[in-house]
Amino acid sequence: MPDQTGLYGPLDALAEWAERTPTALATTAPDGSFTFAELADLTDRTVRVLASEGVGHGTPVATALGRSRESLAALLAVWRLGATAVLIDERHPAERLSFVLRDSGAQVLLAHEMPEGAVPPKVRRVDLNAADPHGEVSPVAPDATDCAYVIYTSGTTGWPKGVEVSYGAMAHFVSAVATLGLAPGGTGINAVSPSFDGWLWCALLYLVHGQGMAIIDLYADDAGSVDLGERIEAIGPRTVCLTPSLLAGCVESIESAEVVVVAGEQCPARLAERLRTSHRVLNVYGPTETTIAATWADSAAGDDVVTIGRPLPGYSAYVLDEQQRTVGPGVAGELYIGGPAVATGYRGRPELTVERFLPDPFGPTGARMYRTGDLVMARTDQQLEYLGRVDNQLKVNGTRVALDEIERVAVESAHVRSAVAYLLPSGDAIGVAVIAAEESGTNEAIQADVRDRLRARFPESIAPRVIDLVESIPATPNGKADRSALARSSAEKAEAIAGQAPRTAYETQVCAVWSDELERPVTDVQADFFDIGGHSLLAARVIARLRRETGVRLTVRHLLDNPTAAALAAELDRLATQANAMATS
Repeated sequence: MPDQTGLYGPLDALAEWAERTPTALATTAPDGSFTFAELADLTDRTVRVLASEGVGHGTPVATALGRSRESLAALLAVWRLGATAVLIDERHPAERLSFVLRDSGAQVLLAHEMPEGAVPPKVRRVDLNAADPHGEVSPVAPDATDCAYVIYTSGTTGWPKGVEVSYGAMAHFVSAVATLGLAPGGTGINAVSPSFDGWLWCALLYLVHGQGMAIIDLYADDAGSVDLGERIEAIGPRTVCLTPSLLAGCVESIESAEVVVVAGEQCPARLAERLRTSHRVLNVYGPTETTIAATWADSAAGDDVVTIGRPLPGYSAYVLDEQQRTVGPGVAGELYIGGPAVATGYRGRPELTVERFLPDPFGPTGARMYRTGDLVMARTDQQLEYLGRVDNQLKVNGTRVALDEIERVAVESAHVRSAVAYLLPSGDAIGVAVIAAEESGTNEAIQADVRDRLRARFPESIAPRVIDLVESIPATPNGKADRSALARSSAEKAEAIAGQAPRTAYETQVCAVWSDELERPVTDVQADFFDIGGHSLLAARVIARLRRETGVRLTVRHLLDNPTAAALAAELDRLATQANAMATS
């Protein structure tokens, strides 16, 4: 295993493996492959090309080659010159890309394709296929405080923020990763967006251990014709790194893997337990602001991989209350990460940097810690249980609810392997998408069990309306669960349901009222009011309207006992007939 303790850890690893295993696969992507020897040659060539374009110490270089076999060589070349890599995804919207390129101060861009209008005039695009300038270029020795790379966060609220990670922080991370001791040879999967630090995790993990990186493009033009599981089986990887959302849908396809890394999301207990029966499992946690990772649970070390484990070597983890005082085992608190791998801060955002990167009162003088915003609980064995985001709460019908909590209850069902909660497009209700465990019975039985568990734990006003069985969870380019896609899918399915059309006047009237109050078309008289989005508050409104419009003295109990439109219409007819008989007697 090469020494990964210096600032040149990734570059030293490439040189070591190019000498020891020159013909072994180093990178493979939709556009081809490179051996370690070829990767080393391409890195040297890319260094010469970039140097001829004036790239040197501290130059911000944007790289948008993450789905190409050239991606790793481009990144290593930037680092050999002591420059700063700005990782971007050419498939992001042009407006976002333009902002990132301007905000980062990028002077040079490495990309095959970019959207029209995405590249500011001052940014020079460099063609890596240009004539080789030849000659030797001496490596530039960066200082530990120099910026190695910038990654921009998702920017779900406002413009994205650029996280600056120093060469020293990256070296500390690489040194920690080297302690995992994966066996060299074979390949590992990388299926995330190149602008996400999960891409870097895969690239560095595999490179340090002498494994090839197999890039899977989840959003290629032909992605719909071959699913993720089939792609993984075709590669036969030795290591798999995926989010739980993606893993849950292809767990049968990773038999070749010796090591499975789950990261990016909370891992359901049932999925973690299943994986550890036949694989070494790493449950890895870490914000971008702490250099890719901060804690891990390793089944090979006897850790409980349902947890996020303990801090990486040299890292610190503190569980603090609202006054930033430590809390004991079994008490929930916010997680703060300290140590030399904490990022420098946000590029050009000093106020935000001061807000999130705080003095570390538990570390040496001048040390800093990062406030993650994640809620955790330390167990008596010091392993950390991830409980969700401190601010991951929605207000639904006036009541606050955490999506993480709903997901935890859903996966308590023996029928469920994985679950993701999401807000429905109406904004006043929640849905849950679940992947069924093996041999779980009928869809109706699974949905009923999950629904009963959720209704037993949550008020009717916030209990999820939709229980949607899916074969896989749609993912964002970062590999995380795409809650927006799930919400859209629920809406589309609801609109597509035709069922048994109304036949009587009362059935037509009930369906019309339900359609208005649920804000979706209800055309199936056999649809259950509570299965299609109804809850107690809407039930009261529905009954009030039907009483006004029909003059029949309906109650909420009538709806609870007759939850389908057909049954409620029949009850309306019965009560109206009964009232007429009494009036004429």
